[in-house]
Amino acid sequence: MPGKMARNDQMIHDPDTKLKVRAIDLLKSKFKPRKGEVAYFVTSGADTFAFETEGYRKQRKLLILHMIAWYCMYLGLFEAQIHSNWP
Repeated sequence: MPGKMARNDQMIHDPDTKLKVRAIDLLKSKFKPRKGEVAYFVTSGADTFAFETEGYRKQRKLLILHMIAWYCMYLGLFEAQIHSNWP
């Protein structure tokens, strides 16, 4: 069963740390990493996403991964794989 479709430039927020992570559907948009931010990539079947922090201030990377995993579950991408580099 296909998951929910992501819109371009969705933003995930962590209310405690104020960290923001932007989700980019790479089938619909191009992505160029920004200096000073942290990026991860997700693949799941035909879906490919980039995730990039906005306003990164040395927050724990485990928090970023948790936010990405939550978003993948929200989209129904239960077999998503998170990569630190472009796969």
